[in-house]
Amino acid sequence: MQSAGSLSSGKTHRDENFPVASFLIAPQHRPPILAFYRFARTADDIADHASATQSEKLGLLETMRASLQGESDASPEAVQLREVLANRQLSTQHALDLLQAFRRDVTKLRYADWDELMDYCCYSAMPVGRFVLDVHGEARTIWSASDALCAALQVINHLQDCGKDFHALNRLYIPLDALARNGAAPDDVAAERATPALRRTLAELAGRTTALLARARPLAAQIRDFRLALEVSVIQRLAEDLAHKLTRRDPLSERVHHSRAEALRLALAATGNFLLARPRANRSRAVLVRQP
Repeated sequence: MQSAGSLSSGKTHRDENFPVASFLIAPQHRPPILAFYRFARTADDIADHASATQSEKLGLLETMRASLQGESDASPEAVQLREVLANRQLSTQHALDLLQAFRRDVTKLRYADWDELMDYCCYSAMPVGRFVLDVHGEARTIWSASDALCAALQVINHLQDCGKDFHALNRLYIPLDALARNGAAPDDVAAERATPALRRTLAELAGRTTALLARARPLAAQIRDFRLALEVSVIQRLAEDLAHKLTRRDPLSERVHHSRAEALRLALAATGNFLLARPRANRSRAVLVRQP
């Protein structure tokens, strides 16, 4: 069996579409978030490797599960996360949920409808937001808005990378019923340019993603930690812009990612709006409570 290290993509948290443990996050909260990220990145690289066999991938993911739960020390990323979780008295459940999603990536290549895709997001995306909220000691009553945001980010990634996923892995996250409803077919994703039918499908899904983002919009105001709330407001704005781009651009033939300058402009605008909207008393209280 190949090692997890040999399947590494080389990506880090700085290569992701959206901020991961950016400087906005308080220093004491960055290490557990980065440990969680490295665990997730390793599992993602395993599941997405183009040449590893299904049995190799599932075996390596099982090694990660065993190491996370203290049955083995074979996966260094899982051992590191296990120790961080123990030190912080945090549950392993969010990481276990992620592993379930990555196992599904290995074995499931098509999604019948939006509900099936959202069920996948329950394991692939929502645990990430829930973990970050738990690290910050936030109330679980705000998980619903976080879940909507994380699902939206996941779908945006799927739509941006639909051609790459199809070519490399024969994996398609675009729901089959949405394709059929718009007169498109799965093989349309293999083309160099999207057909009008596929463009209609992508625009429909981008619209549904925008609806998720509308449900997520209250999240930043619900978060007590000022710095985390600011990062979430930036992520929300970046996601809204990308969802809008996906209604107008073809991800098969056009760039549907932010340049560094675009991301900075949107982040600054989101920051300004957040600071104007956040009640001064809440900002002061959050800083006093959260800063070391």
